[in-house]
Amino acid sequence: MELVSTVRHDGDGGVLDDLDTVRGTTRWLQQRSGLPATATVPGDLVVDEELRQAVVDVRRAVRALFARVVSPAPPSPADAHRLLPVEEALRLLNAAAAREPVAPQLRWPAEGPPTAGLFSAEGDPGVRLVAALARDAVDFLSGPQREHLRACHAPRCVRYFVKSHGRQEWCKPSCGNRARVARHYERVRAATSGGGPGDSV
Repeated sequence: MELVSTVRHDGDGGVLDDLDTVRGTTRWLQQRSGLPATATVPGDLVVDEELRQAVVDVRRAVRALFARVVSPAPPSPADAHRLLPVEEALRLLNAAAAREPVAPQLRWPAEGPPTAGLFSAEGDPGVRLVAALARDAVDFLSGPQREHLRACHAPRCVRYFVKSHGRQEWCKPSCGNRARVARHYERVRAATSGGGPGDSV
């Protein structure tokens, strides 16, 4: 969800992209605490244009597949007009996930229960990052949370979110407030512009 949310509303009617530059991508990666465990960003990771584009490609694929999940409801308006075709999105996501061969490894300390983790011999931290982001998306899209994915359609919001309770319509309370204010404004405008009986035309 954090990767998809790098496309966001700018507060003035436009859309911001946190990954539109190498510098912005570096900043986003350094600030992330919610990355998959296998995608932890090493301090010496250098983001270049090739890595930035690889991360953006994973995001484009995931946003196209998120749009498919929420269908027939409309997708996020941020990129609804330029979504990748589903087959291309699947190809991109699966190719990114396959860039890093991983194997499950069992760890069993002298004290405590055994745990499992993924082992990779891949030496390039950029490849590990892109593959881990793609695998995380594959896990989400094939898991139970997919059924609760929604696009927020509050005014000035372009986010996807996971619905946490039955009546949730927006990604956060401030979006709900904006949506209610907008509906109230529309009702008042319709009532005042519609005119009443006996009004002159």
